[in-house]
Amino acid sequence: MNNNSTTPVLDLVKVPADLRQLPESDLRALAEDVRRATIDAVSVTGGHLGSSLGVVELTVALHYVFDTPKDRIIWDVGHQAYPHKILTSRRDRIKTLRQGGGLSGFTKRAESEYDPFGAAHSSTSISAGLGMAVARSLSGGDNKVIAVIGDGSLSAGMAYEAMNNAGASHSRLIVILNDNDMSIAPPVGAMSAYLARLSSGRTYLKLRDAGKTIARHLPKTVETAITRAVEHARTYVTGGTLFEELGFYYVGPIDGHNLDHLLPVLKNVRDADVGGPVLIHVVTQKGKGYAPAEAAKDKYHGVNKFDVVTGAQVKPKANAPAYTKVFGEALVKEGEKDDKIVAITAAMPSGTGVDLFQQIFPKRTFDVGIAEQHAVTFAAGLATEGYKPFCAIYSTFLQRGYDQVVHDVAIQNLPVRFALDRAGLVGADGATHAGSFDVAYLGILPNMVVMAAADEAELVHMVATAAAYDKGPIAFRYPRGDGVGVELPQEGQPLEIGKGRVIRQGDKVAILSLGTRLAEALYAAETLAAQGISATVADARFAKPLDVELIRKLASEHEALITIEEGSIGGFGSFVAQQLAEDGLFDRGLRFRAMVLPDAFIDQDKPDAMYARAGLDANGIVAKVFEALGRPAATMKTA
Repeated sequence: MNNNSTTPVLDLVKVPADLRQLPESDLRALAEDVRRATIDAVSVTGGHLGSSLGVVELTVALHYVFDTPKDRIIWDVGHQAYPHKILTSRRDRIKTLRQGGGLSGFTKRAESEYDPFGAAHSSTSISAGLGMAVARSLSGGDNKVIAVIGDGSLSAGMAYEAMNNAGASHSRLIVILNDNDMSIAPPVGAMSAYLARLSSGRTYLKLRDAGKTIARHLPKTVETAITRAVEHARTYVTGGTLFEELGFYYVGPIDGHNLDHLLPVLKNVRDADVGGPVLIHVVTQKGKGYAPAEAAKDKYHGVNKFDVVTGAQVKPKANAPAYTKVFGEALVKEGEKDDKIVAITAAMPSGTGVDLFQQIFPKRTFDVGIAEQHAVTFAAGLATEGYKPFCAIYSTFLQRGYDQVVHDVAIQNLPVRFALDRAGLVGADGATHAGSFDVAYLGILPNMVVMAAADEAELVHMVATAAAYDKGPIAFRYPRGDGVGVELPQEGQPLEIGKGRVIRQGDKVAILSLGTRLAEALYAAETLAAQGISATVADARFAKPLDVELIRKLASEHEALITIEEGSIGGFGSFVAQQLAEDGLFDRGLRFRAMVLPDAFIDQDKPDAMYARAGLDANGIVAKVFEALGRPAATMKTA
C-alpha cells in the first residue's frame, strides 16, 4: 500500500470480496476514500455527483454484508452507482465515465457481472428484482436480491405495481428505500435506529411468530384484531403503514450515513425470513460530505467538470442559447398572450425549460413527478375542458407513456401539445436517453402532427404553431444542447401545417432534411458544389403531414432525393418513401436514399462524434449522394 495515498483503505479493495475481508472498524475510512474518489472522478468527467455521494456508506455496507455478485444489487435509475462502480473492479476506469469508449453513466449488464440489471430510467428496480427473486426460487437458489430505489422514483406507478405483486406473492425480496429528500420521514436518530434493529432482529420476529401461533387458536375475529394491533403498533412507532399494507415487512427509518446503524439492520434482514418481502427505509443526504454539493439547491444532481476545491463548474461558453431555454422563453411569451396555456412536466422542470414558465405562471404549471403515463392523460383531461396543455417530456421518456398517447390523446383527437426535448443523440447519457424513435412512433398515429425544428428560430415558430393549433394533438422535437446561432424572432409565427421550405436551390440532387441536420446538409451542399454537383437543400419542418407538393417537386426535378433525420428507420424517410411509391415516382427512375440512425443502440460520446459514426454528418451526406448517383467515393474532394 502506498503510504502517501489519499485513499489508503480503498487501495486495498479491488472487488467486493476484498472489502469483506476488512474489519468493520475500517469501513468508515473506506467510505471516506470512496467519497474522495467519486468527487475526484466526476470533477474530471462531469455526471451525477450528488446522488452518488448520498449513497457512499450504503454502498459500502451492502457490498460488505451481502455476497455480491451472487447476491444481486439493483440500483434504480443508476444515477447513484458511481461508488458501486469504484468498488466493483472499475476504479481504474472511473475517469472514463460518460466518455466515448468509457464507462456508462448508469449500470450496464455488458459492463460488469456486478450490474445484474441495466438502468437509466427510473422506477424499474423493484420489478426487475422481483423477477430475479422469483427466478431464484424456481431454480431452488438461496441468493439474496436487493433493489435500491429513491423516494423520487416512488412517484411512478410502476414501483407500486411491483410492490403490490411482490407483497401478494410473498417473495423473498429486499427493497431499500433511499429517502434523500426527507419527503417521507422526519430526521432520524438513535431511537429510530434502535427500533429498526429491534424490529428486524430474530428476537422480535420470534415473538411475533409466537404471538401469531397463539392467536390462531383464538376466534378468528380476535386473531385478526391481535395481528393488526401488533403490526399497526409497530408501524405507528417506526412508520411504514403504507408499505405494510402492500405486503412488505417495514424496517426503519435509519440513518443511511451511520454504519453502526446500517450494518446490524442489513445483517438482520439478510439472515431472517419474515415470510415475504422486506422494505428498509434509509434516510440519506444528496451531496453528503462535499460542502459545495450540500449547499447547492439541486445538491449537484448533474454537473459539468468542476474545481474540487471551490466546486465551481466549468461551463463551456455557448455561442447560442440552449434549445431548452429557447423553448421555455417561447412558451412564456405564448402564455402571456393566452391564459389557457398550461405546462406539464414529469419531474424535469429545469431539464425541459418548464421552470421558466413556472416562475411566471406557477398556478398554470404542473410537475406530476416521475409519472409520464399520468402526465399524458392528465394533459388529455385538461384539453377536454378547453385548456391548452404543453406536455414537456424528453423524447426517450415519452416512450413510457405511449399507450396513453395512443388511447387517451390520439384516438380522442385531443389538442395536447407535446414538447420533445433531447430528440436525436444526446452525448454523455448514451443510448438510454437518446430520442431516436419519436418520429416513428408518433408519425404512425392518426390525428397526430409531428414537427422538428431545424434551428432555435424554427423552435420559436413551432411553439407558436402548437399554441395556435386546436384540431388535435401536435408534437415538436428539438435536441439537447445549444442552437446554431441564428437570430431569434421577437415573436413566434404559426407555420402552415404540413408545409416545408427550400433553403438552397440546385438541380442535380435534392437533400430533404428533418430537424437539426439541416446545417450539415448545407455544409454538404457546399462540398458537392465544389465537385460540380448542384444540390437543392430543403427543410421539411413536418414529418406528418408530409409536404406532398414539395416532395413531388424535389423528386421530379432532380436525379436523386436524399432524406436525412435524427431518428430511426421507420420514421420520416419511410413516410417519404411511401409517398414516392404511391405516386409512382420510383418507376420513373428516381434514385432515393433515406439517411437514418443505424439499427443499433449507440454508446455515449460527444454528439458530433456520435453523428459522424452514424454517418449523419456532412461527410456522410456527401458519401450518400455519391452512392445514389453511382459515383465512386474516391472522386470526393474537400470543399
